[in-house]
Amino acid sequence: MDLVSMSNQQVSHKNGYLVKGLTNGSNGYSNGYKNGSMNGTHIELGHSEFMKIQRYQDLIGSTPLVDITSLANPKVPGVKVLGKCEFLNPGFSMKDRIVKNIFDKAEQNGLLQPGWTVVAASSGNTGAAVAMLAAMRGYKAVITTSPKCSEEKVASIKAYGAELIMSPPGLSEDHPESYMNMAKQLAKENAGWFDVNQYDNLDNPEGHFRTLGPEIWEQTVGRVTHFVAGGSTGGTITGTGKFLKAKNPNIKCVLADPMGSIFHEYFMSQKLTKPKKFLVEGVGKGSIPGCMDFGVVDDVIQVTDEQSFQTCHRLARKEGLMVGGSAGLNTWAAIQIANQLEEPGVIVTVLCDLGVKYLSKVYNDKWLEENNIIHGIK
Repeated sequence: MDLVSMSNQQVSHKNGYLVKGLTNGSNGYSNGYKNGSMNGTHIELGHSEFMKIQRYQDLIGSTPLVDITSLANPKVPGVKVLGKCEFLNPGFSMKDRIVKNIFDKAEQNGLLQPGWTVVAASSGNTGAAVAMLAAMRGYKAVITTSPKCSEEKVASIKAYGAELIMSPPGLSEDHPESYMNMAKQLAKENAGWFDVNQYDNLDNPEGHFRTLGPEIWEQTVGRVTHFVAGGSTGGTITGTGKFLKAKNPNIKCVLADPMGSIFHEYFMSQKLTKPKKFLVEGVGKGSIPGCMDFGVVDDVIQVTDEQSFQTCHRLARKEGLMVGGSAGLNTWAAIQIANQLEEPGVIVTVLCDLGVKYLSKVYNDKWLEENNIIHGIK
């Protein structure tokens, strides 16, 4: 029952004031209570005393776990697949966590000061998180990205007031004009610019070590047996994995990797190979970022674009979860583990971002057909 619908009830304020007879009348007032007074007696109810309301940025983290075991077909009872709903963060992705930690640490250490400009290289979600938090904290933001970034993510970055710079298409990551190097160069050339540098900044995995890992441990009451996540910067698998393994060294951390990324081959042979094209955004890489610690990784599962996008559609049509391609990739890998376990287990994976960021791609039949991904979805 809320206050508006209460009738003839007494509500005791912490300072001892009583407010009687709140009703749902046409004018919203009853028994003379209006504008902080009761029958002519002034009642001092300051906002800070009466209610504590958070700012939007304070809602980052503490996302729920949901059961998505229905997509799996385990051999034995007691196997659960759980998805961490990171799309419920304020910027609709898990990247809010790392950007908040990077901003906080930079501000504490004097590396980011009032009036400065924040620059970030991003495939989209980190850029949106940077643009959002920069707007909240009064910084200017410049985001560099590649043409692979979905039009929805491009639009969201601009909506927060950030400047967006798109790199030329078809460039390798080590090219001087790649979106990754572009951000570094801009920070070097301009005084008062702070480079988020999510690929090498260790405050990235620390953000997950401090928040995502503890949340998963607490929400599963320490029963998590496997953690599955894709990697681009490596921050998620590294930070979360380190926390979970500190709690229980037997927890398996599995990296889901898109076919075409170099992570799988590097994990297997420690050899750097040439990346190939893949369509899933925000995961996989053509180089090894400084935030990626393969010492935390127990296995790497390769996933095709088709498997990733098919799983997105299965999640939407079976569980009502419309998520992005990287979440589909993570879920497909988690399902493979669930279907192979010979004993009970709790597999936690990450539903990285919201599907509305990909209406022009993952959930667009024309785009899927153009990329030969439509087979098996309908």
